[in-house]
Amino acid sequence: MSAAAQVLDAARAAGVRLATAESCTGGLVMAALTDIPGSSDVVDRGFVTYSNAAKTEMLGVRGQTLAQYGAVSEQVAAEMATGALARSAAGLAVSVTGIAGPGGSEFKPEGRVCFGLATALGTHTETVDFGAIGRAKVRAASVAHALAMIARALG
Repeated sequence: MSAAAQVLDAARAAGVRLATAESCTGGLVMAALTDIPGSSDVVDRGFVTYSNAAKTEMLGVRGQTLAQYGAVSEQVAAEMATGALARSAAGLAVSVTGIAGPGGSEFKPEGRVCFGLATALGTHTETVDFGAIGRAKVRAASVAHALAMIARALG
């Protein structure tokens, strides 16, 4: 059984609907979930907020947070997740923002991805440095990590 199918089963068992807020993954987390037949009973919606303007307009990420910490930060990941939770019928929202590559900087290297997970109980964030393994592999690893975060929260 795929990780996405396991997440859907866990969400069903918990009676929790899911939402995503994605930047560098461009909707791949939602695609993984909705690739599974019957996912509509627990998947509510996904926000693809690639630009900073989209993060602000669609999720309520504060301009001050973006200016102070940058889009690739746990602070922005937290606001993305809480914004998705507030703007959906979901009980759990996951967010992904990072540098899939190519590129990056000394302070925010290629392969750094920040994740947020929000529920009514609060918000948790994590940062993973996948390394300069290539854009497709960073994005795939980010999807796997986001699904694992959801599974842990539902477990």
